[in-house]
Amino acid sequence: MSDRQVGYEPFDCAPGLRLAAHERVSQIHHENLNRRLDRLDEMMERLERRLWIAVYGVAAMVLTQALQSILTVAP
Repeated sequence: MSDRQVGYEPFDCAPGLRLAAHERVSQIHHENLNRRLDRLDEMMERLERRLWIAVYGVAAMVLTQALQSILTVAP
């Protein structure tokens, strides 16, 4: 018996299964968090684009009014 290898079949134990389930749940949470962060980043980029368009629009309006006032003073 000392020369012979005793072959045991692997088995699943409750703590090992619980750990595997916890790792899977953590992985799912991490993937969902990354997906939400990506969506939030896209929304912030769109908002930034809209804000810049608004700033350029206000600047264009101010320049247009200044140009109109210059043109009306010097005919």
